[in-house]
Amino acid sequence: MTFSEGMQIDTSTTSSSGGGRGPGRGIAVGGGIGGLLIFVVAMFLGVDPSSVVPQQQIGTEGVETPGFDLSQCRTGADANAIVQCRVVATGNSVDAIFGQLVQGYQRPRMEIFTNSVDTACGAATSDVGPFYCPGDQTAYFDTGFFDILRDRFGSSGGPLAQEYVVAHEYGHHLQDLQGSLARAQQDPEGATGGGVRTELQADCYAGVWAHYASITKQESTGVTFLEPLSDKDIADALSAAASVGDDRIQEAATGRVNPEAWTHGSAAQRQKWFTEGYRTGELNACDTFATNNLG
Repeated sequence: MTFSEGMQIDTSTTSSSGGGRGPGRGIAVGGGIGGLLIFVVAMFLGVDPSSVVPQQQIGTEGVETPGFDLSQCRTGADANAIVQCRVVATGNSVDAIFGQLVQGYQRPRMEIFTNSVDTACGAATSDVGPFYCPGDQTAYFDTGFFDILRDRFGSSGGPLAQEYVVAHEYGHHLQDLQGSLARAQQDPEGATGGGVRTELQADCYAGVWAHYASITKQESTGVTFLEPLSDKDIADALSAAASVGDDRIQEAATGRVNPEAWTHGSAAQRQKWFTEGYRTGELNACDTFATNNLG
């Protein structure tokens, strides 16, 4: 159990859609190594997913599936029992914490979808993974990704591993508000490029969220969002961060590591920057653009 059972879930900025049931949940752009690498580039994307997945490959044809019933999400107990509610509750907690740390912070919208979704950044399928679209300031989640994170990429399946993913995408929203998100496109590839620095900063922001999540009280209820975090909880988050490191993904897909093609950072770097945010609780400690030592 992670969330305090007495906290109340606010779904006012969340919507849910089913999307079209396409030809399957395989990788949308081809198959084999090429498709996997495109999938990796898209994962945790903070920018236009259509720039990674060609539009003609993204379909919404077929049977429409219903969206998730958000009325099931009322309390922290629901967040502990239902993964979609956990995603919404995590967004609530990140909003509360960033709202206290950043003057003028504005909440993003969240959409929980299945199969495919239309966004201001273009159409996307579940194969893109969780992403944030600056065009509509919305974080998009298909919770089936958490199974992929565990089964295909070796992450632990603990709740904080899932919550880290949500906090990371909200970190991209904070970057959008700060005006730094676009720096990811200035030099999107390479071990010290803007893409890696942007992703590592979002990891650090997720760590800042974790620092405060169990000590920040929800204004409406007076209870903390999360219960005290254990060493295992933090290990779960670090496991998720490491599992999507560029080096691990590349080695699994091709048998070799090529830092010139990195877009998100190594497993060790992602763990380092999450830990830095968690240790300090300071957003200023997350300035990955100002350091020559990314880890």
